[in-house]
Amino acid sequence: MSHAVKEQASGRIVTDAPQHRPVRVFLSYDPNEDPGAVRFGFPSGREWTFPRELLESGLRAPARDGDVGIWPCGRVQAIIEFHTTDGVAVVQFDAKTLIRFLRHTYAVATPAL
Repeated sequence: MSHAVKEQASGRIVTDAPQHRPVRVFLSYDPNEDPGAVRFGFPSGREWTFPRELLESGLRAPARDGDVGIWPCGRVQAIIEFHTTDGVAVVQFDAKTLIRFLRHTYAVATPAL
């Protein structure tokens, strides 16, 4: 039985243009693979793996670890920056979507009693 969490989230790529482009992001967590990490994948095939704790703390206050920066944006949004050698992708999410994903990861990571 797999305890992995796999979800899709809608984000908005933030640019200088007046309109933000929507993007589908694939969120995943596998406690058997790495219980301390989450993965965010994009339709292009690019994936970022970073500490689950970073996602959690970044929803409350600005946080950064390596190529990923996360911070709250108002009461209901969160921003995640993904850095590469080619530049930076800035994606805005509804915070409740990321909080729900985190809850699901903790639910499968907790051993059944």
